[in-house]
Amino acid sequence: MTKIYLFVLGLSLINFFKCEPKNIKNSTPDANHSSTATTTSLPSSLKLVSYNVENLFDTIDDPTKDDEDFLPNGDLKWDGERYEKKLDKLNQVIEDAGGGSYPAILGLVEIENEKVLKDLLANAGKSSQYGIVHQESPDERGIDVALLYDKNLFSLDKEEFLQVNFPPPFSNDHTREILHAITHIQGDEVHFFVNHWPSRREGDAKSEPKRVAAAATLKKAVQEVQNKNSNAKIIIMGDFNDQPQDKSLQQTLGAKLSMKPIADKELYNLTAVLQNKGIGSYNYQGNWQMIDNLVVNDKVLNSTKGLHSDAGKLDVFEKDYMMFKHPKYGASPSRTYSGNKYIGDYSDHLPLVLEIDIIP
Repeated sequence: MTKIYLFVLGLSLINFFKCEPKNIKNSTPDANHSSTATTTSLPSSLKLVSYNVENLFDTIDDPTKDDEDFLPNGDLKWDGERYEKKLDKLNQVIEDAGGGSYPAILGLVEIENEKVLKDLLANAGKSSQYGIVHQESPDERGIDVALLYDKNLFSLDKEEFLQVNFPPPFSNDHTREILHAITHIQGDEVHFFVNHWPSRREGDAKSEPKRVAAAATLKKAVQEVQNKNSNAKIIIMGDFNDQPQDKSLQQTLGAKLSMKPIADKELYNLTAVLQNKGIGSYNYQGNWQMIDNLVVNDKVLNSTKGLHSDAGKLDVFEKDYMMFKHPKYGASPSRTYSGNKYIGDYSDHLPLVLEIDIIP
């Protein structure tokens, strides 16, 4: 199932990889953020869901974004009825993936703005319970990443957005920033990173340096976290447009494919175990690929107190209602659009679900 993509880069390329935090914010209590979790008794476990929701745009024209197709008079005829149906469908998946209720942590990819996040939460009746971490990114398509968190469980200390700068000849191109949220739960300092790395649209080899640049940006941020707090727990999620064994993830980021042995300050790609079983999150022309990844550090795997998880607690969430049978490529996620044809379903990706234990 897996095709390994190789591209040799000169060592000098690493000089172009920069990590530039933008708009670092200390959290203050408001409608979306809470500096202190309000629940004193914590559950024994919680759910994290990472989901590429496939172009969640509102119906309002934003002159700063390339959203013309997603308007009532646009090529996709994206109107209020279709938008509300999309919110309903996504929340059905999100709640089912969370085990019948909204997950404690929700990483989202391909959302247009903060409005669609608020609409999604309002649709689920969760507006007052969940905080939002989001910032408008310089992405050329006008899509962003976001993190939603249960304010009764997590306190948000700081958020920052890491700009990814590309090496020549891509220096003038732009992509999504990497979201970094610093939180606390039961004394644990937990760092969440939400990613959406550049696509393969330009071709695998040609686009690979862009994903390597994103990986280098993330790697630098992770090392800074570990240098400041060697006990910090790190959870990395999102759509990487690369699979666990690809250069960006395995070599540049350094996310190991095996959980044994577990070494200090190392990163481990939990999705590699699923991929070895032939499981994927995205079906490209009949080829299941694991381009949605979930990576943790050793402190998550080795923990005997606070947050703990491992590869056995990660799964790709798939239900029959989310799928359709393609006449040529077999079962695939049932998406909202196929080209310009309106399907009216969920997303072209399947979400990842991680169960996290909370050890007293």
